[in-house]
Amino acid sequence: MTPKELLSSGAAELGIALSPEQVDSIFIYLTELKKWNQRINLSAIRDERDVVIKHVLDSLAYLKGFTPSPGLKLLDMGSGAGFPAIPIKLIHPDLLVTLVESVKKKASFLRHAIRTLKLIGIDVQEKRTEDIHDSLRNLYGVVTARAFADINTAIISGLPFLKSGGVMVLSRGPEETIDLKKLAEYGIELKKRIDLKLPFSDYKRAIWLLNRIV
Repeated sequence: MTPKELLSSGAAELGIALSPEQVDSIFIYLTELKKWNQRINLSAIRDERDVVIKHVLDSLAYLKGFTPSPGLKLLDMGSGAGFPAIPIKLIHPDLLVTLVESVKKKASFLRHAIRTLKLIGIDVQEKRTEDIHDSLRNLYGVVTARAFADINTAIISGLPFLKSGGVMVLSRGPEETIDLKKLAEYGIELKKRIDLKLPFSDYKRAIWLLNRIV
């Protein structure tokens, strides 16, 4: 199975039908990631099969947590090399996406990827999450985070940017837990936890869906 076939088949297992054009766009992105990864450390995962499974399919699994719609605003904390937000944006271009990445070299790669892929409706905040301007608070329907601190810190950090009724989608290792007693104090309720194994692997993830209720 070629890497493109792996992506298409894996996405289908997640309930996502990718067009050939979407697959091609994702691999343009991965080609740029590979080039930059030779100069700066964007990802420790280098094997192409693992990149498809552990980065791209893991990113697409976030779509189990929300329904994309035109104009829906998504903020991704600690974007790093762009997972999960760029793969999601590539297949749902009408989303309005904000990438938050404080490391200059990684933020530079994100801007390069956006230019290369000719994406619109996406911007990079080269700041720590806590330093983002207050004008972005209570603005987003979806907040995502992947490799961002521990799960409880991610919740506290992302909450200010969610609008009432918005959902935070976190993909974590299955061993992590949430302090459920504190969720109500934060004005958040646990909507669902989805345990899954990524296609063509034994890589287990837990998708946490958290609703802002105030």
